[in-house]
Amino acid sequence: MSVIYRKIKKIIGPLVFLDNKHDVQYGEIVKIHSNDGKVRTGQVIKMDESIITIQVFEETAGLSSENSTITFTEDSFKIKISSDMFGRVFNSLGKPIDINTKQVLDTEILTEIERDINGLPINPFAREYPSEVIQTGVSVIDGLFTLIRGQKLPIFSSQGMPHNLLAAQIVTQAKVLTEEPFLIIFCGIGIIQDEAIFFMKKFQESGNIQNIISFINFADDPIMERLIVPRVALTTAEYFAFEKDMHVLVILIDMTNYAEALRELSSAKKEIPSRKGYPGYLYTDFASLYERTGKIKGKKGTITQLPILTMPGEDISHPIPDTTGYITEGQLVLNRNIDKKGIYPPFEVLASISRLMKDAIGEKTTREDHADVSSQLLSSYSAALEVRDLISIVGEDGLNFNQKALLKFGEAFEMSFLNQSHTENRDIETTLDLAWKALSHIPRHQLLRIRQEFIDKYYVGEV
Repeated sequence: MSVIYRKIKKIIGPLVFLDNKHDVQYGEIVKIHSNDGKVRTGQVIKMDESIITIQVFEETAGLSSENSTITFTEDSFKIKISSDMFGRVFNSLGKPIDINTKQVLDTEILTEIERDINGLPINPFAREYPSEVIQTGVSVIDGLFTLIRGQKLPIFSSQGMPHNLLAAQIVTQAKVLTEEPFLIIFCGIGIIQDEAIFFMKKFQESGNIQNIISFINFADDPIMERLIVPRVALTTAEYFAFEKDMHVLVILIDMTNYAEALRELSSAKKEIPSRKGYPGYLYTDFASLYERTGKIKGKKGTITQLPILTMPGEDISHPIPDTTGYITEGQLVLNRNIDKKGIYPPFEVLASISRLMKDAIGEKTTREDHADVSSQLLSSYSAALEVRDLISIVGEDGLNFNQKALLKFGEAFEMSFLNQSHTENRDIETTLDLAWKALSHIPRHQLLRIRQEFIDKYYVGEV
């Protein structure tokens, strides 16, 4: 039986406070009816013996403490899910929208099931170790930091960097290397309308729109919706992965906007802040999202997560990237200096890592030489950067033959392996062949991380 309140005690930002007069449930959904006929949705986020705190999804402007009716539904927030969602765009609450007008469409999807958006992180005992590759078509990811089904691999970027372009490229190019069904869920968190239109245009131009489900939270939407949208996206992913046996790649952009919304809400609740004003439960909250990724024993489908975040002040030790790095299985870092050199995508390879790739690459999945080539590329590029620093001391004429070879390799590695067009889709075979072309600037005796049998088979000599 629904319980109705007719008086609000206090309104602060997105929060509504009521005197506690009944046995309320944590996470319960409420409907708030105002005098103007508008109905708002809220959720119970805190309660004690005297006060109920409700977080309102929409704007609270116009609400009256005396003339509003609050109805407790005795239910949690659920999203309607269906295969009818493929190729369509939805708002934070899972309702279909027109991306150009931001208006909710009258057409409802044909519902197959309703699911609570909070879900549950996967039980560690039920997890199966990820072992299959997702090809992104981007050489630096596929060759050096391979994305594995069931992995969570974040991209750390900064304001003004081409992370939107990279996200669109991955969404339109990513695929599994088998004939199994593959779905991409794109989740825009706090993005402006121009960015949303850019993404949708790229998806449509790719011809792959029918395999993409998009959830968009706009920058001018209420902060509560910013906190809901990744959960809506992940709940949808769980249904298609674990009940429809699909491999699902979820791309979340920008997780920094999510964290800022979390901080704003925490401030409104007058909670004691932690590092840089973020709530002390930032790690726990992030984990509740990231840990909904993986592969479950006995299930054919998987969920892979690629969160993208902009580092405030380009500080990788900031709480947002720092906390993310602790939870996830690696990181990919974009570098502004590399971007200024005109290299796309501008990855800082020595600051990046994929912790799961070592057990998933090789003869049966990618190619027999993949692990050795990846290790040699990173080792030689690190040495090439040291040689560049040495030039400022001794000059290029003071370098020996091996050092000059490393310089040539470093240039070839950046300009032909790292650098590629945002419309260029390279398969893993092409990526590894380009790696060997770069390594061919180095004499055979310096390739200490590659087995001789692979050198004999793939080394093409100095070019």
